[in-house]
Amino acid sequence: MAAATTIVLFGATGDLAKRKLLPGLLHLFQSKLLDDLRVVATSLDEITLTEFRDLAKKAIKDFNTRDTDAAGLDEFLKHVDFVGGKAGPKALSQAVEKAENELGEGARRLHYLSVPPKAALDVVYMLRDADLVERSRIIMEKPFGTDLASAVELNRKLHEVFDEEQIFRIDHFLGKEAAQNILAFRFANGLFEPIWHRNHIDHIQIDVPETLGLETRAGFYEGTGAYRDMVVTHLFQILAFTAMEPPTALEPNAISEEKNKVFRSMLPIDPKDVVRGQYLGYRESPGVADESDTETFIALKCYIDNWRWAGIPFYLRTGKKMAEGARIISIAFREPPKSMFPAGSGVGDRGPDHLTFDLADRTRMSLSFYGKRPGPGMKLDKLSMQFSMQETSWGGAVLEAYERLIFDAARGDRTLFTTAEGIERLWEISEQLLQEPPVVRPYEEGSWGPNQIHQLVAPFTWRLPFERKWREGKPKK
Repeated sequence: MAAATTIVLFGATGDLAKRKLLPGLLHLFQSKLLDDLRVVATSLDEITLTEFRDLAKKAIKDFNTRDTDAAGLDEFLKHVDFVGGKAGPKALSQAVEKAENELGEGARRLHYLSVPPKAALDVVYMLRDADLVERSRIIMEKPFGTDLASAVELNRKLHEVFDEEQIFRIDHFLGKEAAQNILAFRFANGLFEPIWHRNHIDHIQIDVPETLGLETRAGFYEGTGAYRDMVVTHLFQILAFTAMEPPTALEPNAISEEKNKVFRSMLPIDPKDVVRGQYLGYRESPGVADESDTETFIALKCYIDNWRWAGIPFYLRTGKKMAEGARIISIAFREPPKSMFPAGSGVGDRGPDHLTFDLADRTRMSLSFYGKRPGPGMKLDKLSMQFSMQETSWGGAVLEAYERLIFDAARGDRTLFTTAEGIERLWEISEQLLQEPPVVRPYEEGSWGPNQIHQLVAPFTWRLPFERKWREGKPKK
């Protein structure tokens, strides 16, 4: 359980707050994980407290993934205050002081910056001027910088106000149950831990295609692109969970250190191992240059140059307006060096065995393998064992990603957050790619990206789309 906490929510009328943060705070309050809670919401919108509470109520009813109890929602909203951004640091400080007086001695402060990256430092300085740094933790949204120089400068300015231990750089992918299940699956099971290295694993894919386009976000995306928006902030973090050495303990410093060791061991990204794409029609979007070469798609091959992973390729892919939305980690195991099975038996026809983690909201895992088809002769088929969190009695206890990360930050648990060292190292290995990006290739909306992705992954193939569908398990009551 977390101590009594005042959460100062910047950007409280924005899209992320409406869709994820306000419903998440309601659940943390009602589940009593953060029941001793006050929320001080603030945004540039000049609205009254009553208007904000009405906005919050509507947002929660529209986007809450759980049943909304009207009485419980009203009780939660009594704990919510609102300060207009133009009111200044003094008004914000007074609102926080009022909330802390209600909570009593020992209350902590958690500042959530749900604001555009360019506004983050202004908020940090406002917190300094409001004298709200002491006893505080601060959650920063991605992207954290746009290259090595900007990330170093941002960290320098942040550290003038907050200590590193107070800063929580968020990656909501790591807040998902499936991402954390990688740790449990790897290090708690004698079946898989001994074979989790280059002698038994052939290659690994991390695939996060999205069907959504950019619509009103195209202007922001112009200065960012898929690599900065998704790979540095999300996919590399998932890669570290997948590839890191066993931590000495299940505690934040030990896990952060092992993640940073992975980042230190990564070789610089070679532009020749990267395919950049842009969906047809992107340049017609408002705020996009006629000759824009911003990528809305990227696929790349990278390597971790250490004892465990030397020579093993990691393939990463993400993009907008693609054929299917998914968040998949797929580990391909090496095939046996020699087969005793006769030609035509089916061995090798379907490729290597795969262990697959689905990082989408429906936590699932699948292990594929060859098995004998019933009947005379020796005919083998690809089979699979699947696990779905929905089918368990504790599936309803799953916290959504933002809920988990807010709860962890309130407790001071940094396990699922990125350090200054880690993010700067990732920009360092990205320098050559950012300076010498390969040409942007067009791709059709609803496709899997430019054709060159098949050359990148050869002699392997991309796991998406799956030939075998996930089993649709029914929630267990």
